[in-house]
Amino acid sequence: MKNKIQVFTDGAARGNPGPAGIGVAIKSKDKTIKEVFDYIGETTNNVAEYTALLRGLEETLILEHKEAHFYSDSELLVKQITGEYRVKNEKLKPLFMNAKLLIKRFKKFSISHVRREQNKEADLLANQGIDSRSTGT
Repeated sequence: MKNKIQVFTDGAARGNPGPAGIGVAIKSKDKTIKEVFDYIGETTNNVAEYTALLRGLEETLILEHKEAHFYSDSELLVKQITGEYRVKNEKLKPLFMNAKLLIKRFKKFSISHVRREQNKEADLLANQGIDSRSTGT
């Protein structure tokens, strides 16, 4: 059984909506084992945050980790995933449902809200995702 890992996710949109990117940093014992960034097109910050969470869930499962603690600087996302807030936005509902389906595949899953300063690596990756659209990568 692999150790419980930490997954930091961030979505960013320049303008809201605007060009958007995602960043995911997967860590084990403070060592980064995988980094992901991607350009996701023109969308809102909240859609980008959910897209980053989904990608983090998928990548964690691909690495065969079934126990993970996720971190996001999106208070809305964290409170919706934990059930504290209802999902009212129609664009977020299918993303939320997909996240819940992926979460069910984990033996142990938890998620916490962190301040932006504690999510720097994922934030840098999300911005790298936005920037990658102009270079064609």
